[in-house]
Amino acid sequence: MTGEESLRPQSLLLTFLGDQVLGRDVCVYSGSVIDVFARAGVGEQATRSTLTRMVKRGLLRRQREGRKMYFGLTEHSAAVLRDGEHRIWQTGAVNRHWDGTWTLLGFSLPESWQRQRHDLRSKLTWSGFGPLFSGLWIAPGEVDVAELVSELGLAAHVKVFRAHADAGMDIGAMIEETWELPELAARYEEFVRRWEAWESRLPDADDALALRLRLQAEWLEVIRRDPRLPVKHLPDDWPAERAEKTFRAVYDRLTPLAQEASERLLDLMPVRPDQA
Repeated sequence: MTGEESLRPQSLLLTFLGDQVLGRDVCVYSGSVIDVFARAGVGEQATRSTLTRMVKRGLLRRQREGRKMYFGLTEHSAAVLRDGEHRIWQTGAVNRHWDGTWTLLGFSLPESWQRQRHDLRSKLTWSGFGPLFSGLWIAPGEVDVAELVSELGLAAHVKVFRAHADAGMDIGAMIEETWELPELAARYEEFVRRWEAWESRLPDADDALALRLRLQAEWLEVIRRDPRLPVKHLPDDWPAERAEKTFRAVYDRLTPLAQEASERLLDLMPVRPDQA
């Protein structure tokens, strides 16, 4: 599945708001969102439904100005976006500075707790863990899982440790057995295939904002699925670095046009004091 097929409107909308609203104390007019999303290939009805759904989930808030409806961030969505911003621009896709530490998480749940087991495994996967054994999961570095475990109500059933591998341990082999490296590499390779042509091309001016929006959303989807395994224990041709270079090159190339387009296309309104 390509990034274009798999991206959800909610992912695009959060990326859009992180790019245009986060840290600025402004809201954006719904018509502006519809316009930009149409250029990104998302229909008006899907955009309106996404806005409504995200308000109900506490990810957006509304501010009416005359007959127009503007949308802004909540504290929760702002926190989510700051995390994504940090992952893109500070953490990056390539883990060159791993200190040898692993986080081990063991759990034992009653046999009848199938839903809880599924939820825990899903959360662990998104947090960078892989299954070392059936009830013992591992992630590189020091991963704080306290909130994750608390949300699921499983604190009494989970044990967490920090560890280092024995000197004779074949870490590369362990990584290959624990994580789906071919699947992860394929995501990076697909990203490069989809975007490398834009390293030397420019879109029409009004399409630059939507194109950069899709670029950022697709890149965040790729790196959020990456457990950031230590690069020195990955195959020599690991494609993450090439993909990151493509992302940054295309982003830099699109940004001047995207900024001009945002000034023309976006209707922004300061957050009212009673709405802050």
